[in-house]
Amino acid sequence: MNKRIDDRAHVSPAGSPAAAAVKVPRLDDFRRIVVKVGSSLLVDSQAGKLKEAWLASLAADLAALHGKKRDVLVVSSGAIALGRAVLKLPAGVLKLEDSQAAAAVGQIALARTWSEALSRHGLTAGQVLVTLGDTEERRRYLNARSTVERLLEWRAVPVINENDTVATSEIRYGDNDRLAARVATMASADLLVLLSDVDGLYDAPPGTTASAKHVPIVERVTPAIEAMAGAAGSELSRGGMQTKIEAAKIATGAGTHLIIASGRVDHPLRAVAKGARCSWFIAAGSPVAARKKWIAGSLEPKGTLTIDAGAVEALRRGKSLLPAGVMRVDGSFGRGDAVVIRGPDGAEIGRGLCAYDAPDAQKIRGHSSADIALILGFSGRAEMVHRDDLVVDRH
Repeated sequence: MNKRIDDRAHVSPAGSPAAAAVKVPRLDDFRRIVVKVGSSLLVDSQAGKLKEAWLASLAADLAALHGKKRDVLVVSSGAIALGRAVLKLPAGVLKLEDSQAAAAVGQIALARTWSEALSRHGLTAGQVLVTLGDTEERRRYLNARSTVERLLEWRAVPVINENDTVATSEIRYGDNDRLAARVATMASADLLVLLSDVDGLYDAPPGTTASAKHVPIVERVTPAIEAMAGAAGSELSRGGMQTKIEAAKIATGAGTHLIIASGRVDHPLRAVAKGARCSWFIAAGSPVAARKKWIAGSLEPKGTLTIDAGAVEALRRGKSLLPAGVMRVDGSFGRGDAVVIRGPDGAEIGRGLCAYDAPDAQKIRGHSSADIALILGFSGRAEMVHRDDLVVDRH
């Protein structure tokens, strides 16, 4: 088969048989949704002011999803743009130190803006600032993931942004599309919505090509899809379609569906729910399935937990591994490292990510979860290995 044809078999232009054959999901199908908002949508570049009416409409959309018992997270740009407006900095490219200082001022305004917009609907906002290292370095990743999980348990809305006050040109993401994809995978979200200047992916630049066709569904990101992406962004945005396609690769590879939709309309999420034009990037599996595949085949185990027969049966019934069922701890591993789990006969039962360092795991093995705080001096997780971080051989 011709390679170009093969690549494009995963592209579904509007009106094509492929587009009709693939069922388009609905917003209501998803339990945990990350919404990314760019600077150009949030800030009027001419007036240097917040687009308050638009933000109010988006907050209403988020509140509607939240009211349906969905977990909602926001990845928001805008700190530098708001900061330079407050400081009345001249137009043009800022030096790195000027951007960092503007972000320091803008972060306060951005956090207040989201807090006020969400509070009008009875929602609590929680600010989370991250850098590249927070999603790449294991311990910091786990800390950020735990913070986000706890905020969601409390039914708060995490508002996440790159920490521009400390990021440098060498380590910063450079755009919030890829940051949003990393956040979505970190949070095990099943949907990421990228609100954009455009209403999705086209097979050619729509502004310059009259015959450009909108692509409503992408079943797999191929070289042909990547070739469609341009790199142009607006004055306030560091991203373009190219970074959105890269975000789609990250997200769908981790089991998260992704939408590129227009943010140029009021109530943009409501518009998507009602069938507004957008582009769906379809994930092959769920976030949990993708995570378990990664645990099973991509991580090198750093230690071993030997468990009793009762724990073996519990794991095979889909339960988490509690400290009480652990008979022996071997190896030198840190919190979040992969470990092999063996039964009392030494046979491998599965693999998982341990919630404790090896020394702490050694101290609490064989004990009830209720005793963890007394033994360690702090309240850790009740599970030694949570079932979401566990891959079990059920045979």
